Amino acid sequence: QLELVESGGGLVQPGGSLRLSCIASGVTIKYYAIGWFRQAPGKEREGIAYINSVGDSTITDSVKGRFTISRDNAKNTVYLQMNSLKPEDTGVYYCAKKDGIGYDSWGQGTQVTVSS
Repeated sequence: QLELVESGGGLVQPGGSLRLSCIASGVTIKYYAIGWFRQAPGKEREGIAYINSVGDSTITDSVKGRFTISRDNAKNTVYLQMNSLKPEDTGVYYCAKKDGIGYDSWGQGTQVTVSS
């Protein structure tokens, strides 16, 4: 059974960077598309990045140019590199496996707080 665990979150000042990791265990993810999502306080969860099995990626407009998604299939891991962080990037970040038109195997999330 696939388990996804997010890590790398923390407190960072505006303009700083973080790299989140989505580490998979139980099943190889090299054939799967993986998405990154975030949920800001008081807001609905939103999709922010997506990478398919061959490495093609999509980034939502609000973070385009600042965030990149990548994968290392040898490490069974998908990354989210976040640069030039803003206070509005604060939230809990989740990864999940694409399953048809939806997602499953959600991780527990990692908190990102951007504040001075």
